[in-house]
Amino acid sequence: MANGFFNVPAPKNEPVKGYAPGSPERAELQAMLKTLKSQERDIPMYIGGQEVRTGNVQRISPPHDHSHTLGQFHLGAAEHVQQAIDAALAARPRWAELAWEERAAVFLKAADLLAGPYRARLNAATMLGQSKNAFQAEIDAACELIDFFRFNVHFMQQIYQQQPESAPGMWNRLEHRPLEGFLFALTPFNFTSIAANLPAAPAMMGNVVVWKPANTQIYSAQVLMELFQEAGAPDGVINLVFVDGPTAGEVIFKHRDFAGIHFTGSTGVFNGIWKTIGENVSKYRSYPRVVGETGGKDFILAHHSANAKEVATAISRGAFEFQGQKCSAASRAYIPSNLWDDVRRYLVEDLKSFKMGDVEDFSNFINAVIDEKSFDKLAKYLDNAKNDEGVEILAGGGYDKSKGYFIEPTVLVAKDPQYVTMCEELFGPVLTLHVYDSQQFEKTLELVDGTSPYALTGAIFAKDRYAVDLATKKLVHAAGNFYINDKPTGAVVGQQPFGGARASGTNDKAGSILNLLRWVSPRTIKETFVPPVDYRYPFLGSAPAEDLNRDKGL
Repeated sequence: MANGFFNVPAPKNEPVKGYAPGSPERAELQAMLKTLKSQERDIPMYIGGQEVRTGNVQRISPPHDHSHTLGQFHLGAAEHVQQAIDAALAARPRWAELAWEERAAVFLKAADLLAGPYRARLNAATMLGQSKNAFQAEIDAACELIDFFRFNVHFMQQIYQQQPESAPGMWNRLEHRPLEGFLFALTPFNFTSIAANLPAAPAMMGNVVVWKPANTQIYSAQVLMELFQEAGAPDGVINLVFVDGPTAGEVIFKHRDFAGIHFTGSTGVFNGIWKTIGENVSKYRSYPRVVGETGGKDFILAHHSANAKEVATAISRGAFEFQGQKCSAASRAYIPSNLWDDVRRYLVEDLKSFKMGDVEDFSNFINAVIDEKSFDKLAKYLDNAKNDEGVEILAGGGYDKSKGYFIEPTVLVAKDPQYVTMCEELFGPVLTLHVYDSQQFEKTLELVDGTSPYALTGAIFAKDRYAVDLATKKLVHAAGNFYINDKPTGAVVGQQPFGGARASGTNDKAGSILNLLRWVSPRTIKETFVPPVDYRYPFLGSAPAEDLNRDKGL
């Protein structure tokens, strides 16, 4: 709750470091990679500020070098989920009552720590544990997370400053209370910044959190937990547990004090969570807040007036950065027949120039997919495409898991715009492309809109302004983040609030004030300074004069 206001300076987006050869940041990061690789970390759960080790451990290895051991983490059970809930609820009263400025200071300090002494460490952990190259780790684990912390404090101040009008003789106030109970943060492997923001955003608003990361992100999750602790987050405010999803759900979704979930993951898992919450809704103290970002089948659509080189570059970056494992990554493209020859040539040139391999070799643009399960799924799609006469493999198509989980960046050209890989989410470095009659742009807009149940990101390329306007209107519900003459990835906190609708989530826009509003429950307080002493109103013909505007409506 707000006890006062100070002027939080308007934040600026954290500058991205380039890691060019000979730069000091490159040398620092390479040294940190070497240091972390030489260690084997024993990673506990963190419950109520205590490190919890069970002895039931699971090995962690880099996706690009699965023979190397980075460490191990301790698997928990239902009892540890309950302990985390108890620790969160015990911490809640004091944290919720703390002045908002004090909570803000924790996360502003976290931002400065990450911009300084933690930057190389968290980037290196993300590179090793999630197989991101230096640039992808920098824009995620460092820059985006710093932006989340700083911009969310700015948005928090704006929320608390939103106050109602007061008529003469009274004072109206609006409290933005933390939710009553605890929150569950269920986080993905692909963005370290998302893994941190999902528990941090509710905590910033005075809530307490039980956080379960993806197993494939635990290596960098420990660094995040240490960052929170050093920044001054009190014990029990954020509790980190390593359990499987069903075990967590069995305890959390039946608990009376479950107040909400902040989720990023698959549509199928989110649908199951929503159903379970609905089945248990009568058990809860309050209706839970359900906030989720889920799947995507993100598109690039080119108009016949587009620049072929710009389209090809957008595909090369938008489909294949971080091996196509971004929620926003382009995985289907629609190219007009008049541009196809040029787009094809530029795209093949780009993919031939890609280098793939270990993250420690900074000349590699492509690294490994996250794990063997993902690898096997993608390999199966590629095998099926090789045996389909209606599909041409324009580039890539190979795979090898002897050392790491490497899938070649692949472009499939499908005659059928409803081919399986044009419709289903693959979450890997595979883009399927359909060449359409350049005179059938409006019909293709209908195809783009109707092909997928998802609506996360999408891009339109055109010089013709009428075409841009038409696409923007026809695809109004096809993407929560819509890009004009740009790739559909790379949303920046404070600039492009991120989230989609349809089967892509609740569209609560991470990186904006809209998301933080989901983690508070407003209370209106009206104080009358001189209360009336006569019940009669003027229409009764015998009432004292008074201001009737202060007592009307609900």
